Amino acid sequence: MTAESITPSPARPTALLVGAAITALQGAALAGWGLYDIVAGFLWDAPAQGRSELGGVILLLMGALPILAGRALLKGRRWGRSPAVLTNSICLPVAYYMWQNGGAMQVAGVAVGLLGLVGIGSLLNPKVTEVLYAPTAD
Repeated sequence: MTAESITPSPARPTALLVGAAITALQGAALAGWGLYDIVAGFLWDAPAQGRSELGGVILLLMGALPILAGRALLKGRRWGRSPAVLTNSICLPVAYYMWQNGGAMQVAGVAVGLLGLVGIGSLLNPKVTEVLYAPTAD
């Protein structure tokens, strides 16, 4: 047995960790917004109660996919990359419309846009592709 025949599994590159963390953060933000929407419907916004709860449930479900995708990426599962890249791509038009509102929303829009760009760049990094799509020994 030679040293070349024993190849250890590749370690998770930093770009993979960054992409997974950003994606999970975005999912947590969506889920948190959904939770706030549900609570606001019950406590403060009685006229819009039904809409608030439905919207909150939808946001909670939308937040679950990026969280699960980030977790899958950390485990080296390649299915997590597509929803993670999609989630980060959605940040770009959101950032654009935040920028259009001016004021403090411009600052938030820049932050959202930068997170989206960094997330996309890190998830499409060649080292990440190599780790996720490396042939496995069966």
